[in-house]
Amino acid sequence: MDRCVRHGAVGTTVTETPIIFHMTASHSSLHCETSPPPTWVRWRIVVLLVAFSFMTWFNRVSMAVAYDERIRADLNISEEAMGSVYSIFLVAYMVFMTPGGWLIDRFGPKWALVVMGFGSGLFGALTGLAGLPALAAAGLVLPAFFVIRFIMGMLSAPVYPAASRAVSFWVPQGRRTLANGLVQSGAALGIAFAFPIFGALIDTFGWPVAFMCSGTITALLALLWTLYATDHPIQHAGVNKGELHRIGADPQAVDAVDSSASKMPPHWLRLFRNRSLVLLTVSYAALGYMEYLFFFWMHYYFDDVLHVGKAASRTYAMILFLSFAGGMVLGGGVTDRLQSMWGHGQGRSVVPIAGMTAGAFFLWLGLLVQGIDGIITCLAVALAGVGACEAAVWTTAVELGGHQGGTAAGICNTGGNLGGLIAPVLTPYLSHEVMAVFAVDEQVGWQWGIALGGLICLFGAILWWWIDPHER
Repeated sequence: MDRCVRHGAVGTTVTETPIIFHMTASHSSLHCETSPPPTWVRWRIVVLLVAFSFMTWFNRVSMAVAYDERIRADLNISEEAMGSVYSIFLVAYMVFMTPGGWLIDRFGPKWALVVMGFGSGLFGALTGLAGLPALAAAGLVLPAFFVIRFIMGMLSAPVYPAASRAVSFWVPQGRRTLANGLVQSGAALGIAFAFPIFGALIDTFGWPVAFMCSGTITALLALLWTLYATDHPIQHAGVNKGELHRIGADPQAVDAVDSSASKMPPHWLRLFRNRSLVLLTVSYAALGYMEYLFFFWMHYYFDDVLHVGKAASRTYAMILFLSFAGGMVLGGGVTDRLQSMWGHGQGRSVVPIAGMTAGAFFLWLGLLVQGIDGIITCLAVALAGVGACEAAVWTTAVELGGHQGGTAAGICNTGGNLGGLIAPVLTPYLSHEVMAVFAVDEQVGWQWGIALGGLICLFGAILWWWIDPHER
């Protein structure tokens, strides 16, 4: 940033950013202070947040990969029982989401992510211990899964509220939706690569060791975050004045940040009176149902219902979630662009409405078309559509919360995971009921079970007509 001071004959001071002119009656001269170019610490923080997002979902979906490829055959655990294991993680994740957001507002996003990273790594690794022969012989494998995945879900709860809160501190206003889209895309990439990478680890070392490997990597990432990150850019030794100016942070505000972090956010229950936050939470529950249906059952649908084979199932699942990641980044960038053109109200809602509507339509189309290429194309477009909505949801949740942005994001994500909690259990149950009642084959039954996700997603799109990002 250049700061230029010009002295002239007017006797007044005129200020512009980034050039400041001072005019005096005595003489005319030009003096410039040149700040160094902005450092890039803000984007390194975003990269670490993307990595956390990647590993969080890699660890979460690895349970489904292990079940599909080894645990079901090795331990004879039914689909409904494993759906309950998936959901117990989500129960803990959902229950502790809002308290986690409150702790973020009180202690800052850095330490919330430290606890999340080390805790997720530890209990991700411990998942492999449930396969010990002694536990299997005693019939304790399923209870062990329940306990380990419940605690892992509890410790993982703050990840996205903390990440979105960190983005609100570290990224300029006009780029926050894109940054949130990048963070959310890490989740999609984690899901996409869980199938080939975790599957390869299982093929090489067995599923217990595969869980230990992924848990160790998560803990190492948490160590790197602990050593490098801070809550606010003004607290980071690597941030210069140029970067503070680019972010829009006040370099004199560090004392205020430190003191406010020690205060308990007041009256957080008042957030439930915010109509837009409530509608956003319900809409995100609908989006979560649609997404979790893909997360936990689409690989199974390819392999066991459509019978495309294990290798092809991994590849198709990866294609879907790469499309999901692309939709997240594209949706964030397009939303930022639309906001600059039409404002935060109308510009923020266009992508979620269009994305969720497209998601429902292409999901149904993917269940009707013939041929695996057409099916994958339609489902990839559907998942890209719902992925495009993620950045707008998280940016809006933090803005609606104001100083309690972490708590507001926690409330919103509670809704998202309530929808996610239902999808893993309801989908196979509804599919089997359709098969039993109407005497149809397995493929038709699963098509009806999956199709419900499109109807719920369409309902979530409608709610965005009444969401106002400016409501406080």
